[in-house]
Amino acid sequence: MAPSEKPRVETSPAESPGKRALRQWGPLLVLAGLMALVFGMGWHKLLTFKTIGLNYEMLRGFIADNVVVALLVYVATYVAVVALSLPGALVMTLAGGLLFGWQIGAPATVVAATIGATIIFLVARTSFGEALAQRAGPWLTRLQDGFKENALSYLLFLRLVPAFPFFVVNLAPALLGVPVGTFVLGTALGIIPGTIAFSVAGSSLGSIVEAQNAIYNECVASNGDNAESRCTYSIDPGTLVTSELLLAFALLGLVALIPVAYKTWSKRHAAERIRDTPRAGDGHG
Repeated sequence: MAPSEKPRVETSPAESPGKRALRQWGPLLVLAGLMALVFGMGWHKLLTFKTIGLNYEMLRGFIADNVVVALLVYVATYVAVVALSLPGALVMTLAGGLLFGWQIGAPATVVAATIGATIIFLVARTSFGEALAQRAGPWLTRLQDGFKENALSYLLFLRLVPAFPFFVVNLAPALLGVPVGTFVLGTALGIIPGTIAFSVAGSSLGSIVEAQNAIYNECVASNGDNAESRCTYSIDPGTLVTSELLLAFALLGLVALIPVAYKTWSKRHAAERIRDTPRAGDGHG
């Protein structure tokens, strides 16, 4: 190459608007399409404790012979439930403890729920998050900065306090610019207490499920064609969510905010100390 010649720099062509739109909105459209399919086919109605209970013996037998496959199926199903924001996460958590024991069910649930939540987070950040960041006004920028500064503590608080729906906590950090690593860590740590509590509760329901199955099957046998209207399956997972349990989670959430409170106090204290420190030349001569 002659001394006067400049090296040729190859540049990749600019991304076309169509490809950019597909990259931005494609994952969201896929997720929305899967949600529409599941609700349209009525598959979400199978996520009940009645379904798990009536198939309890069959599921236990399958797990005994195929524990690895069964665990993978459970994790994949849980990921789908969370990623598609389907009702039934509590039932799935209880079922994990019931079928696998809480020692296996709880870790599997934490992994599955974290993966599902991360899928929603990434999809929301790619679609809404990028568009919102481009149009963000000063107030949203300040909110994003404040949230990102204490992202892990805020995430732990939102995960621990049951007042906030799980899917909302998946979306908000994506819109506020939380890093992926922080989101994954905060989600995994934040759901551990609740997951363990409900997995342990689920592991103790075996005898209750067997008794309820006997009552329900006897009712069905006695009522024939009228069984559907006259026989009820009366195990309600919602009764396990007691006020004492909710209070315990709320207190854990407040503990997660202690670092934020301490950081805020430290900054305010430092600012007051600087303000009260006499400046050079302010003394009386």
